[in-house]
Amino acid sequence: MKLSISEAAKRAGVSVRTLHYYDEIGLLKPSETSQAGYRFYDGAAMASLQQILFYRELDIPLEQIGHILQSPDNDRTEALQKHRTLLLMKRQRLDDMLRLVDETIGGIAMYNERPKPTQADWDAVKEQYAQEAADRWGNTEAFLESREKHAQYTPQQEEQINAEMEEIFTAFGACADPEGPEGQALARRWQAHITKYHYNCTDGILACLGQMYVNDPRFQKKLDKYGPGTAQKMSAAITAAVEQK
Repeated sequence: MKLSISEAAKRAGVSVRTLHYYDEIGLLKPSETSQAGYRFYDGAAMASLQQILFYRELDIPLEQIGHILQSPDNDRTEALQKHRTLLLMKRQRLDDMLRLVDETIGGIAMYNERPKPTQADWDAVKEQYAQEAADRWGNTEAFLESREKHAQYTPQQEEQINAEMEEIFTAFGACADPEGPEGQALARRWQAHITKYHYNCTDGILACLGQMYVNDPRFQKKLDKYGPGTAQKMSAAITAAVEQK
């Protein structure tokens, strides 16, 4: 199977713009890009997209979803089965609501042949899956706070947040003296960004992030796209800022 980006978007029920955005942030790359720049998605890419949509349904931030997809503990089949359960319950709810509207318009008495899943049932299953994800991928106050904040963001706000993040990363990549005033100011700016949009980033958490940027190859690879040694610069700037206080 090889779908164009418009076909993939239509099949998944998302916009082409969303797939472009996922590609830009490295969350979901197309399986193939033609010389003319056209993106194509195979079965594996579509399965990954379904996982992303499932975790977004649970209000998990995109950055955290990226970590989940790359984790060796990630069980794609399990995620897809759970997503299917949620979708079936949602479809049942919509069918019941349509039936209610039709019966009301036609003046037909309503009968409850069998118990129907309620919105509360759907919410309970969704919360259960969200809690399982939190338990597995980071059941911390920061994780929960980040999930709560991102649940309120629109796609446009998510794009703005990521644009600000990339601006900070680009500045780190161009920083000539990461341990000096410029680098320390960028470290504090990054800390403020995390606190504003994700979770309360204390100096302790910031210091841990600084170490993770150079010790985790995934983070280092992602950050170094903004310039050679960007991850090391961020780590050095964060260490200097925290120690300076």
